[in-house]
Formats: sequence, C-alpha cells, structure tokens
Amino acid sequence: MTQATYILGGYQSDFAKAWSRQGQDISDMVREATAQALEATQVAASEVQSIHVGNAFGELQRQQAHLGSMVAQMVPELDGVAAMRHEGACASSSLGVLSAMAEIESGRYDCVLVLGVEEFKNTSGHEASRNQNAASWQGHEGIDCQFMWPAAFGVVAAEYERRYGLDRRYLNRIAELNYGHAKHNPLAQTRNWQFNELSFTDDDEANPLIEPGTRRQDCGQVTDGAVAVILASERFARGYAERNGKTLADLARISGWGHHNTYLRLQDKLAASQGAEYVFPHLRQTIVDAWQRAGISGTEDLSGIETHDCFTTTEYVAIDHFGLTPPGQSWQAVADGSIDRDGRCPINMSGGLIGCGHPVGATGVRMLLDCARQVTGQAGAMQIPGAQRMQTLNIGGSFATVVSFVVERAEGD
Repeated sequence: MTQATYILGGYQSDFAKAWSRQGQDISDMVREATAQALEATQVAASEVQSIHVGNAFGELQRQQAHLGSMVAQMVPELDGVAAMRHEGACASSSLGVLSAMAEIESGRYDCVLVLGVEEFKNTSGHEASRNQNAASWQGHEGIDCQFMWPAAFGVVAAEYERRYGLDRRYLNRIAELNYGHAKHNPLAQTRNWQFNELSFTDDDEANPLIEPGTRRQDCGQVTDGAVAVILASERFARGYAERNGKTLADLARISGWGHHNTYLRLQDKLAASQGAEYVFPHLRQTIVDAWQRAGISGTEDLSGIETHDCFTTTEYVAIDHFGLTPPGQSWQAVADGSIDRDGRCPINMSGGLIGCGHPVGATGVRMLLDCARQVTGQAGAMQIPGAQRMQTLNIGGSFATVVSFVVERAEGD
C-alpha cells in the first residue's frame, strides 16, 4: 500500500515585503522560511532527512543558482542533508512536493522539507517581466507583444471567446473577488491596496489595457516570497502527533495528486485541442487524476480550491476544467456566486496569485500550506467553515506544466 504523505505545517513570508530594499536577498528568504517552518512545527533540524527547493528565476533575477545547498548555508543545522532544486516555471515548488512525496512513499525518507522561494523586487518591473519570458519558448511563440504573459493569456481569452463567447464582466469579477479575499489575508501583498468603483470595469484609465485581452486588474502580482512546509510519512507523523499532544486526525495529508506536461508553445496546445471537450485536456486530466487517487468523484467532494490565477483568464479556465460548469461556461459559477466565500466551492480564499501575490517558485507550496491550514481549521479570517478537503491547481508557463494536490484532514487516532 502506498505511504500517505502528511503535512506537519509550515511558514509563509510576508508577500508585501521587498527584501532588497532592506539590504536582504534570496539567501535571507531561504533562511527565514526554513528556520521559521522548523520553529512553527517544532521539528528539529536533525529530523529532516531531505530537502527540495522550488525556484524558477534565481539565475536571471539574482545570478544565483545551486539553491539546494543554499539551505544548509543559511541554516547550518541542516548541513549534510540531501537537497535538490526544481524548476518548472510557476509550478516549480509543486514539483518539489511531488519529489518529496515519492521519497516518502518509497520509504526512503520519513521527514522532508520543501521550500519555494523567489525574488523579484530586486530588479525593475520591466526586467522582471523580461526574465519571466524564459518560461515560454523564447523566439518561437509567434505572439507580437511587449509583455509575453499578459499577451499569452489574452490569447487564451480570445480562444474562449472564439469557441464559447466570453463576457469580460466575469473576468473583472474574478479580479474583484480575489483582491477582496486578500484583505482577509495578513500575509497578502495587496491586503492594503485601495480600489474605486471603476477599478473592476473596462475603464481605460482605472483599469488600462496591458495587452489585447488583458487589463491591469487581470494580472497576478509577482513579488518576493518564500514558503516552506514539512512533509512526513505516517510513521513519523504518528510519533510527531503523540509528542505534541495531538492525533493523526489533527493533521492534514495529501490524499491525491495529478501531474502532466505538454507542449511549451501556447499555439501548439490550442491547435491540439481543436474539437476536444476542453481547451486544455491535459489540465482536466491532471485534476481528474488527483480525484481518482484521493478516491473522490469531483468538486462536490471539495470544501474549496486554491487555484492558479496568474491572470483572471487562468482562473476562468480552471473553473470549467474543475467541472464547476460545463466546458466554456465558467461565467455561470462567477455569476451565481458558486466561487464566492459562501458559495458551493469557494476559490482562492487566500486572494490567489492576484491578491495574495505570486513569487513564482513559491506559489505551489503556498497553495499547499493554505489548503492544509484550511482543513485543520487554522486559516484565520480566510477560514472556510468546516473545511475538510481542498484542492490545488498550479500551472507553469502557458499550462505547459500542471500539478494538482488534494489535501484533506487526516484520519486516525
């Protein structure tokens, strides 16, 4: 029988903090997240047997690679622990989680640290934007634009418009919801941002066009951030719970996962799915794989979702691929309140990438930690009442790398 993977807890940095402005850099982010995750969980450094670091753009933003060894450099108590770094664009730290799970499931290790970290605020916005283009097929995308990612997801919006029709009112509403949710998140980058009655409309001054199909409020917010979680086998988790006066049922566990990759270039993905039920069939399959491994049938078994919303279009895509509406009809779940805080399947109570912030290499593990906090009743003002089971959806590039986890309250005594 496959070993279950338990989430003992973790730590998230303040996504509003610009580290370089305080004389710090990505190494300080690694130190804080790692040390504070150990402190928060009361796991000793000597108990950590393996480390996985998710990071997408360290070489471009800080000319810093080899981040596996950065952990021991900054937290010397972890000297000698096996470590590796993962890159999968915005899904980088989810790949770290998958690798950690494989180690736990195989019995190789019992206690694994997964860290996601990204530094963006040390360069200009234009330079950071240019660096992120490395997650596309450089020189081959065939999209005439100044900003690749707003343009690429504008193309996705245009594809939905062509296939099904698309009313921008619903994209604006997704943005409004996620910024609103972020106000309840004490670690969200935008928690104190202010908007007016025109901010979530197509007003060209209050919400200017960035690239065709994408306006300012449609865009997720790249930022600095580091998040770490401690994952464990059932054997370790049981002992951990006992020594802390808890039971397994007080912990969260990963009960299902999905992972698929497809073509790097966006136009190839769209061409391949012509005539298919879903615009991104591999995305749908990733979600379904996670359900099947978790032994559930669909979103009716979920308390909520933390999904990738690097742009409002991405969340719009996620809604129908999760089956909350028929394909192409995501607007229905926005219009009827299904994804609101008190809806049938609340989405992004954290604020998502739009509201909470998007430190690219940290986003996947941030989603996982927020879901773990939800199902263990530790989400504070973001809490979904009675949450028992959550799901993540983390996307790298233009849906090229896709990872999903089902997280639920553990069973046992």
